[in-house]
Amino acid sequence: MPELRYFEAVNQALQEELARDERVFILGEDVGLAGGTFRVTDGLMAEFGSRRVRDTPIAEAAIVGIAIGAAMSGMRPIAELMTMNFGIVAMDQIVNHASKMHYMFGGQVTLPLVIRAPGGGWTQKAAQHSHCIESWFVNTPGIRVVIPSTPYDVKGLLKTCIRSEDPILFIEHEMLYSTRGEVPEEEYLLPLGVAEVKRPGRDVTIVAWSKMLHEALKAAELLANEGIEAEVVDPRTLDPLDMDTILGSVLRTRRAVIAEEGWRNVGMGAELAARLQEHLFYDLEAPVQRVAAADVPTPYARNLERLALPNAQRIVEAVLKITL
Repeated sequence: MPELRYFEAVNQALQEELARDERVFILGEDVGLAGGTFRVTDGLMAEFGSRRVRDTPIAEAAIVGIAIGAAMSGMRPIAELMTMNFGIVAMDQIVNHASKMHYMFGGQVTLPLVIRAPGGGWTQKAAQHSHCIESWFVNTPGIRVVIPSTPYDVKGLLKTCIRSEDPILFIEHEMLYSTRGEVPEEEYLLPLGVAEVKRPGRDVTIVAWSKMLHEALKAAELLANEGIEAEVVDPRTLDPLDMDTILGSVLRTRRAVIAEEGWRNVGMGAELAARLQEHLFYDLEAPVQRVAAADVPTPYARNLERLALPNAQRIVEAVLKITL
């Protein structure tokens, strides 16, 4: 099975879906001639032309607004936001329009719309360009939130999202674009709402997604040296959320740590911890632990950014707190 980098897997999924369905088109800043800020759309304008890979002005609300209208009219747009941070500029379009149109029109319209956006810290882009705000959108009924961690997952999930009838926020992490992984040559789709156990274990469950999945896997290796076998679960999609897999894992290990790059206060980790306590209160051997970013604007200085963002060592410390 060939290996691809994460950004190449995204590009391959886009190319295949553009070729498969003439209703699919891409719009966003620098997606055409420049091939995308992270080379994700490289070569697509040359293959499919400027009508289907459309460069836009720097206007995120307009990009998403146009995509909403196109989806309601029978097209299948993929709107790229240069970073997740700029999704805040389009917040009204995403939260107040894309997520609600199907409901408000009594199911008479569908919005087969994918909004792609990279995000995350670790790149010294400071407080306004380092967001992991997936929990903001999970809080909004009507929009799916997909956040894959590996090249295999990103391709299979993106193809599924493009074929879906729902509006979907598809979040990629800037630090994952260069990571490598096996991707089948034959076509495959991955269903939404299905988590995956990335590493089996017996002593504690670590739930993590996006870049934090890789930190969790590093932590699991360090813990194995201490004789602690951690099971690592990647939800892959936060809405729909596969609680059955997460609950099943924690029921076996009886301990849980949730690791996210977003802020701890009212984050996705808080929701997961609450659900684990609701369903497994009498089965847990210790309180659910959360590892998250410090509740401060992300610093620019490299040393301060490293202090503010969670990492493998902090996951290890959280595990040791409930296993020793």
